[in-house]
Amino acid sequence: MTLQQMKYVIEIAERGSMNEAARYLFISQPSLSESIKELEKEIGVKVFSRSNRGIELTTEGREFIGYARQILEQYSLLENHYNNKTENDKKFYVSTQHYTFAVEAFSRTIRNAGIDEYDFAIYETRTHEVIKDVKNTRSELGIIYLNDFNEKVISADLKENNLVFNELFECSTYVYLSADHPLSQKKKISFRELDGYPCLSFDQGDKNSFYYAEEVLSTYPYKKIIHVNDRSTALNMMTLLDAYTLCSGVICEELNGEGYKAIPLESEEKMRIGYIKRSDSKLSDIAKKFIKELKKYA
Repeated sequence: MTLQQMKYVIEIAERGSMNEAARYLFISQPSLSESIKELEKEIGVKVFSRSNRGIELTTEGREFIGYARQILEQYSLLENHYNNKTENDKKFYVSTQHYTFAVEAFSRTIRNAGIDEYDFAIYETRTHEVIKDVKNTRSELGIIYLNDFNEKVISADLKENNLVFNELFECSTYVYLSADHPLSQKKKISFRELDGYPCLSFDQGDKNSFYYAEEVLSTYPYKKIIHVNDRSTALNMMTLLDAYTLCSGVICEELNGEGYKAIPLESEEKMRIGYIKRSDSKLSDIAKKFIKELKKYA
């Protein structure tokens, strides 16, 4: 039995699909399936039951995964404690909701790091994936937002996963749309004016709850809504369909181009942008530099 096999089991259980887990783990589905079969043979129990409906944990599998999580969490703590600090600064992974400013800050951090060799990564992904990545130490930091509506639920999730939220800055709510949009010349925009246009929302997969939405005011009864999963598609929809989304107003023209505008929404709703980290870990030097770059957007 290996740590890798334990990680495989957890990933399959969380995704509910061998194919989805294989894609996430960057291995072939047959290799993943064979590894699980070898594990089941070694421990003498069936971890997963397979049927036409898909794959799910058996009773023995649920017991196994409980032990596996404990082992992997302890291993992660051990690894973090004894990793050489200099080597640690050469590796830096971040997960974030779909924020261009986070990508820009990450790029500036790389340019200013002064490191000849490094292994850096930034993942723009769903809210619950950001939380999971930091929990499982795939990423050192995660960038998300809290507001009065989602704070109770997200904070409970963070606490359960041994994570803490640190606020970077607070911002108002803006409407992000194409510079050619019929409302693009307005100084402020109301929901009533937006009702005739499609609202873009980043899909949250299995965690597609109002509390995990990347857009504030997720409970508003939008008449037209389009779910997307990446920024490029969202920008195309803005241009082709006069669609819009709600955002922090922190826009990076260098990345998105000059063909878009952020206009204040007539709302008192505030977003608190911040980073999450494991409560039992210390920030690496490169993480501190990244946070410093993020704070410049305050």
